[in-house]
Amino acid sequence: MSRSPATASALAAARGDAPCDLLLTGGKIFSTATREWIKADLAITDGIVVGWGAREAREIIDVTDMYLVPGFIDAHMHLESTKLWVDEFVRSVLPLGTTAVVADPHEIANVFGVPGVRALVEAASGLPFSFNIVASSCVPASPFESPGAELGPKAVRTVIEELGAIGVAEVMNYPGAIAGDAGVAAKIATAGWRRVDGHAPGVTGRQLDAYLAAGIESDHECTTFEEAHEKRRKGMWIFIREGSASRNLLDLIKTVLIGGVDRVALCTDDREPSTLLGKGHINDCVRMAVAAGVSAEDAIVLATSNPAQYHNLFDLGSLGPGYQADVQVLGNLVDFRPALVFRRGVLVARDGHLGPGTVPDRPAPEWMHSSIHLEGEIRPAELEISIDAASNYRVIEVIEGSLSTRDLRLSGRELAGCARIAVAERHRRTGRIGLGLVRGFGLTRGAIASTVAHDAHNLMLVGAMDAGGARDMAVAADALAKAGGGQVAVLDGEVLALVPLPIGGLMSTAAAPRVAEQLEDLERAAREQLGITHSAPFMTLSFLGLSVIPELRITDLGLVDVVRFEVTSLTS
Repeated sequence: MSRSPATASALAAARGDAPCDLLLTGGKIFSTATREWIKADLAITDGIVVGWGAREAREIIDVTDMYLVPGFIDAHMHLESTKLWVDEFVRSVLPLGTTAVVADPHEIANVFGVPGVRALVEAASGLPFSFNIVASSCVPASPFESPGAELGPKAVRTVIEELGAIGVAEVMNYPGAIAGDAGVAAKIATAGWRRVDGHAPGVTGRQLDAYLAAGIESDHECTTFEEAHEKRRKGMWIFIREGSASRNLLDLIKTVLIGGVDRVALCTDDREPSTLLGKGHINDCVRMAVAAGVSAEDAIVLATSNPAQYHNLFDLGSLGPGYQADVQVLGNLVDFRPALVFRRGVLVARDGHLGPGTVPDRPAPEWMHSSIHLEGEIRPAELEISIDAASNYRVIEVIEGSLSTRDLRLSGRELAGCARIAVAERHRRTGRIGLGLVRGFGLTRGAIASTVAHDAHNLMLVGAMDAGGARDMAVAADALAKAGGGQVAVLDGEVLALVPLPIGGLMSTAAAPRVAEQLEDLERAAREQLGITHSAPFMTLSFLGLSVIPELRITDLGLVDVVRFEVTSLTS
């Protein structure tokens, strides 16, 4: 059965034989199927929509001339990237009209494995929100990463069968999928009738053909219209991403303007608290799409019925009778800031504010606060890189507004503007440290560090090339070890700013405004005292260890040539 069956009382209200629980009167109901606005009352009983039109009701709310649309659905995101635990995340996005997400918990899975995913699912289950998960397929993302846990096909099946995952999460090991790797294929097969998400930046032509033939159905990593349009033409679903560091909506929206809304949905992937609080969530993506020329009706479809259709969320994405009564009431179709938000027919937010006690506390278990396991204190000497002016070096160049990097080849005389970068394994006390060079941060002194480091989440450090850089990197590593994880800026041996993220070294126990304030202080220190010019240095740093995004990355095993999919040397 596609949708949950109605209760006897809901059916009675639908027939008009009994009063409904709630009637929203005078508004314009959006039909996602026909893209029409229907002037009618909306009737709700037992948490579902039971009909359109006048009825007797136990409660009536006047929404005259306002717009009634389904709750927004984020087609692909990672809770961990918000740096908020699930209860605080829901508090942040529910007033913005997001009532459902599809989350890949592979960050927490890389640290804690299935027990971490189970703890997340248990915490989310008591919240007024549809927090759907997909089973992480790439833990680790590649053979070049060293996570705290691994999820093989059996573990992926466990997450589906025991924890209720609705599909298989992004298959980041696209070289393995394309080559027909047996292990990758076995994970894809665990999906059965469920969806299999992809992660294929820049994959086109025959490589894309093979990736799709392997069973992949979606991609959120497109960065150009041409890439997105080829994938859509070949039947792939495209999730247009607008995150904090990867902002692809304006580059990709042309595919909607030209080809319509079929097989397209909106997602955030990775949004920081400051972005959530300042710009919004999926409502911000909808607003941007409309500002870029998409009709309000099409933009709403991209954020409601389309993600519901793709992910087989049969109860969501529509305000038709029988659907779950996740309703947002909009005063206009410009800023998409809801005046009212209902979850299963219960009013949960008004004018951007939650009702008291709407989202209960569901704290992470205490054992998730212990995840930094270094072999010992990292010494400055372990972070030194000897530079020979006559030698040539492979340098990671970060690109503003993109997760992709360039593989630069520079001589020792051409390293002005570069910084040293290191990745220290932090799960199994191996003492392993990978060393490299990076350009594009603008860092000229001091160091920054992060235990948020997709996807293995080892300890990443960037420091100046001068004599103090290695010392400050060592101080940063020690500060994060003592804090239980987080992000930090250091100068002359002193901590300038620190954001503690004790839950798996990924998420805070604080409220979203406090986390946003801490992150703002951190980035201000990085800009004003370390010389950093990059607009999102910590978000960008957190992706430099992800060894499946071209061109050059770094892990605790060393530099990774993603194009050739092999570990490579610092010198070339």
